[in-house]
Amino acid sequence: MFNSRFGILAPRLMAKWTAYTDDRRGVAAVEFAMVAVPFFLLVFGLLEVCLLFIVATVMEHAVQEASRQIRTGQAQESGFNEQNFRTTVCDKFFGLLDCDDKLHIDVQAIDNFGAANLTSPINADGDFDDGGFTYDPGGPNDIVAVRVFYEWNLITPVLTAPLANMNGSKYVVQGNAVFRNEPFGD
Repeated sequence: MFNSRFGILAPRLMAKWTAYTDDRRGVAAVEFAMVAVPFFLLVFGLLEVCLLFIVATVMEHAVQEASRQIRTGQAQESGFNEQNFRTTVCDKFFGLLDCDDKLHIDVQAIDNFGAANLTSPINADGDFDDGGFTYDPGGPNDIVAVRVFYEWNLITPVLTAPLANMNGSKYVVQGNAVFRNEPFGD
């Protein structure tokens, strides 16, 4: 029926159609175009999670190093204040992070180790609440809880949306240190 309807054109059309369907040029480009966007989103999401892990590790180290001055009494004896503590923490970031408005510090002398508040200061609206933050390094043999927070802007908010714990696609990185001051000054 196909031959009678189209006559002599049918074999030519079939030959052209077969040549067209057998042509594989450009298949790789089309397949890459279909896979490229999800692939790069996953790669960038993975890189961001890795970068976030590195930032958290660097922050923990910075908090431990800066807290050492409080623990040994150097901070109390030299008039070390919150700005000096902030500078010490920021110096350990090697200039990788913006410490101005995104870094929050809470240093409190507490009664016992069980009284250490290590919770996240994000309110129900998803905003950072540093209303109760103080800088009290305590005295000799006092127990001190140090909390440092950094507001990290997520780079790939679509993929890392489950990580965001603040408004505006942000994640709060937290570093803690709880210790008893040495008996300095004795």
